[in-house]
Amino acid sequence: MNMHHTELCALIDPVCGMVVTEQSPHISQHEGKSIYFCSAGCKAKFIDNPAKYSLAYKTPAAVATKPINSVGLVYTCPMHPEVRQNHAGACPKCGMALEPEMPTLEEGENPELVDFKQRFIWTLPLTVIVTVLAMLGHRLQWFEMATQSWIELVLTLPIVLWAGWPFFQRGVHSIINRSPNMWTLIGLGTSAAFVYSVVATVAPSVFPASFMSMGRVSVYFEAAAVIISLTLLGQILELKARSQTSAAIKSLLGLAPKTARRIDADGLEEDIPLTHVHVGDMLRVRPGEKVPVDGVVIEGSSAVDESMLTGEPVPVTKRMGDKLIGATLNTTGALVMRTEKVGSQTVLANIVQMVVQAQRSRAPMQRMADQVAGYFVLTVVSVALLTFFAWGFFGPQPSWVYGLINAVAVLIIACPCALGLATPMSIMVATGKAATQGVLFRDAAAIENFRKIDTLIVDKTGTLTEGKPRFNSVVASAGYSENEVLHLAASLDQGSEHPLAHAIVTAALERGLVLSKAKAFESSTGIGVRGIVEGKQLSLGNAALMAQLGVSIEAIKLQAEALRVEGASVMLLAVDSQLAGLLAVSDPIKPSTVEALAKIKSFGIRVIMATGDGLTTAKAVAAKLGIDEVYGEITPADKLALVDKLQRESRVVAMAGDGINDAPALAKADVGVAMGTGTDVAMNSAQVTLVKGDLRGIAQARTISEQTVANMKQNLAFAFVYNSLGVPLAAGVLYPFTGWLLSPMIAALAMSFSSVSVITNALRLRNLDN
Repeated sequence: MNMHHTELCALIDPVCGMVVTEQSPHISQHEGKSIYFCSAGCKAKFIDNPAKYSLAYKTPAAVATKPINSVGLVYTCPMHPEVRQNHAGACPKCGMALEPEMPTLEEGENPELVDFKQRFIWTLPLTVIVTVLAMLGHRLQWFEMATQSWIELVLTLPIVLWAGWPFFQRGVHSIINRSPNMWTLIGLGTSAAFVYSVVATVAPSVFPASFMSMGRVSVYFEAAAVIISLTLLGQILELKARSQTSAAIKSLLGLAPKTARRIDADGLEEDIPLTHVHVGDMLRVRPGEKVPVDGVVIEGSSAVDESMLTGEPVPVTKRMGDKLIGATLNTTGALVMRTEKVGSQTVLANIVQMVVQAQRSRAPMQRMADQVAGYFVLTVVSVALLTFFAWGFFGPQPSWVYGLINAVAVLIIACPCALGLATPMSIMVATGKAATQGVLFRDAAAIENFRKIDTLIVDKTGTLTEGKPRFNSVVASAGYSENEVLHLAASLDQGSEHPLAHAIVTAALERGLVLSKAKAFESSTGIGVRGIVEGKQLSLGNAALMAQLGVSIEAIKLQAEALRVEGASVMLLAVDSQLAGLLAVSDPIKPSTVEALAKIKSFGIRVIMATGDGLTTAKAVAAKLGIDEVYGEITPADKLALVDKLQRESRVVAMAGDGINDAPALAKADVGVAMGTGTDVAMNSAQVTLVKGDLRGIAQARTISEQTVANMKQNLAFAFVYNSLGVPLAAGVLYPFTGWLLSPMIAALAMSFSSVSVITNALRLRNLDN
């Protein structure tokens, strides 16, 4: 059988500059050729005015194709996550170095970091020499000043044309893509200083006599050289700091073992690579080893440390039938497990994917920064031009030299990247930190909104309680024994998958009762089951089912209500339309629930219980937990209506649940919180998932949300203040009062460290207590 590999080709969207492929659904025909776009918006812009984008479309570099591997790393931009391509490079929108969307343990040092280090190290001595000559050359008098200008030119050429070449490339691309950014400013400022100095060296006669100083026209090679060296240093520090934001993901990836011990059908055991494990394989997990993949225990018992994924410090006892999570640590006993999920389907893989997805999302707070940054560069260029002409016409002699240098300082000191990085860096660090504590945020909006919650609706079963019902007691009516009632109920319930039925069947088997086969089994959703056992017509369910069948329950009504008051769920058994007894099943409250609710209430959050269980049972559980507002016997539609009602009252609502019946309310709530121990439907509907299913995670999520938003505000405030003060200072507004001017070299140093400061502040989140 012949296999044909079809290569996809990478093309450039002529409107925004993003990489697209021939599989893009957004296509337009122009001049007999197919043009591909990243979105319908870009396609519409092109159709409206194709001439405007013809340069980008016709530029050979823009239409050059590259093969895209069907598998491999995808690189994206921290500031523009919509930019995606299959190779490292610079973002076409902001010029920032792209980074892998999904970090890997095998990836080496960032290739751009290596490149910038080389450029910086090899040209730093030249920068130092040029600067020393510029500052002290006239005093040392080693050369004639005109000769010194030529020496500075020769020394600066490799700095500008080699070390600074990536910056000029990005600056040109920003203009071609009509997306002015930091590199536009650096390119303009550096090239202005360099070109002016070259002309002053090569053809000094074109300048008026007022430009002469100490036997030559003043040159500023040292400004261009220092700006490039400091920008390289700033980029090196920034890339190193950015690499730390993915540390949490790498630590999660590092949890998985490299091998697994498989038990073959003939009983032989062998160690195999983790990638060779398949669903259904039998694996042995020895004491001290990590669980390779997700599965279920089929033999043995042990305490398993799940803290690395759930944040739960106490090891969890695992016995036959219990679920195991891959990458958790088996402590003492030996286990044999059957594989259920491998590869991208495991809990660990889903956690990593959710963290990556959240890190690449945009916080609502970032929209303001994006709007400002959109006009920022054009404003700065305008200010630079204004500075140049204002100094040229009204400044002291040599006025135009002052104008040029101050305009260059304005262009260099402005830092739109500090604005652009203000929230993405905080989000990346916060989501990684939260994941290590068992709290998974789906996106940045969830982090930002969580701190606003003032009302929490909680489901009972599986959220406040363990969701694993245990048999409580059996009460027999006259003419029946307890074992007889349990035997009949368990025989009927064998055909049911309901957790309450499982508890009854388990209790009967533990008592050594032999179950009979049920015939004509049928389930009535929400009220009970019916069938024939040993020739008797059985019905097992709630009071509504008994009323439907016309069975009187007066004989044990008081006993049933007493059990409900204690928090138990009661099921009534009728045999041939006569009441035979009742069975009570309890769902224990999670040990952590009381502490969790106390923490949640300490934030001033109003807690409401909403459950499909009986109202008496719900109130009993609520009383134990100190919950005042209780809604019992409500449907999924009722939960949805409750969320809507509270939102119309201007409440900011979070919904916490674990079941399919909670999914509509989870999706409707301002923030949905799913228990990681619940159903996939619930987790897919929620914005936050608590891996352990522990409500204490809500308090942790609230604290992380508050810390993250505070950190984002600090970053945005710093970026705004820095640019608001830096640009006027560089323009020379203080000169008439103080005589102060800002050197372009100092401006370059300030610009380089502004982005680094934002990232460093974001990294502080890793060490904050919550």
